Amino acid sequence: MTEKKRMVVCASHSPGMERDTDHVFGAEFRAGLADARAQVAEFDPDFVVLFGGDHRRAFRHIVPTFAVALSAALLPEGGHAEGTLDIPADIANDLADHLLDSDFDISVCRDVSLDHAFAQPLRDLAGDPNAYPVIPVPINCATGPLPSAARVLSFGEAVGRFLDTCDARVLVIGTGGLSHSPPSLELDAYDISDEERRRVIADGAAAARKKIKPQWDKAFLGALAEWDTAELTALTDDARAQAGVGAHEVRTWLAAGAAGGGTPLDTLVYQPVEEWITGMGVAVSR
Repeated sequence: MTEKKRMVVCASHSPGMERDTDHVFGAEFRAGLADARAQVAEFDPDFVVLFGGDHRRAFRHIVPTFAVALSAALLPEGGHAEGTLDIPADIANDLADHLLDSDFDISVCRDVSLDHAFAQPLRDLAGDPNAYPVIPVPINCATGPLPSAARVLSFGEAVGRFLDTCDARVLVIGTGGLSHSPPSLELDAYDISDEERRRVIADGAAAARKKIKPQWDKAFLGALAEWDTAELTALTDDARAQAGVGAHEVRTWLAAGAAGGGTPLDTLVYQPVEEWITGMGVAVSR
């Protein structure tokens, strides 16, 4: 039997989940995450490629469409201390070179500070941000103009061709989405203080709870299960109008699925959690 060399996991993230320290909400979603985490542990990757968005924290003034981080820290958030990621710099450099050769004008970033878009999936799916070496691959999902879904799929395929050359077990993660509309991203401001960000989020939280779109979420998850790229493209390019500004983050799911070889991703769990203002889902490769 051929050893499985690549595993794809896509999962929603939400700061609200970490603030819910008593685990009052989202029990179904947490159970699905636990299932995914067990599958990751069984797969035991040699390293991780993590496609994540940015909430205008790392990239405020210069916003790369696609980037590869060669060194990175995690911002202190949600009761978690600042940390440094274990990035295999040689592999990350080779990935960047490969993407340039594939006609992607990739940005590389060093000593960048990443937020929960990267930290949370590593904690949720690996148990610890440094459980495995990880290559963070930021995709612009927050500050227009955004890459088209077709371009994101092509980008993911290019990453996949690089992984084909690696003699390693690789976990590919896409994180963000599904439907949600965070007040801080609805505000079209590129450089606000953390204090102002907290105020905007608090003032808009009640309205944001009602902006989850389960029908859109289920349509997107259904298209993933068939790896229907035409439907995924249509849903992603119209995400803001149909599912809120935060739904742009499903671009990371497209990139991860494409990097995994375009195999269908089956839904482990879907739960709209109003208290976390997000349609929460987990999907894994077969």
